[in-house]
Amino acid sequence: MSEALKELGAHIELKRPDCVLSWAVAHGELTVEVSPSNLVEFVEFLKTDQNCKFSTLVDITAVDYPERAKRFDVVYHFLSMYQNQRIRIRISVREEDMVPSIVDVHPSANWFEREVFDMFGILFSGHPDLRRILTDYGFRGYPLRKDFPTTGYTEVRYDEAQKRVVYEPVSLVQEYRQFDFMSPWEGANYILPGDEKKETE
Repeated sequence: MSEALKELGAHIELKRPDCVLSWAVAHGELTVEVSPSNLVEFVEFLKTDQNCKFSTLVDITAVDYPERAKRFDVVYHFLSMYQNQRIRIRISVREEDMVPSIVDVHPSANWFEREVFDMFGILFSGHPDLRRILTDYGFRGYPLRKDFPTTGYTEVRYDEAQKRVVYEPVSLVQEYRQFDFMSPWEGANYILPGDEKKETE
């Protein structure tokens, strides 16, 4: 399988040297690094080329590297049911950069791009309806960024006295949270992996 992926990587680089920055096969998957400006035409090539036929968009996600100048990697996963192969496309962007939307090539990218925007704050140019999809419209911040606090900024709850949903600042501070990393199954007669509680306790 790895040889077939290496052949595919070489074929893609040969056909589109203008788009491919680098490629590698690791852990049984082919990853191709592409520049953001060539993303849409490269995705179109992958979909239409007879040796590729990556017609199924599986997922779009991102990874946050706050210490880098190009803070985010936006990662695309495609499947070719014709060739029985998968490919991962990765682009690196700065926090203020806009990523071209691939909705015109893969309409299913619509909600994936909205999710990446909602969770990371990455903007997609040319997207038909870029708004939050998982969090509330008034939500502050981007939950999957590494600098987002684990407790969030706001607590949302239903107030029985007011008969409505209320937003309040989070009052739980990090040092008061208790993590003992032990089993939640106190009554269990077996020890879960990683659970070092002694019977004497």
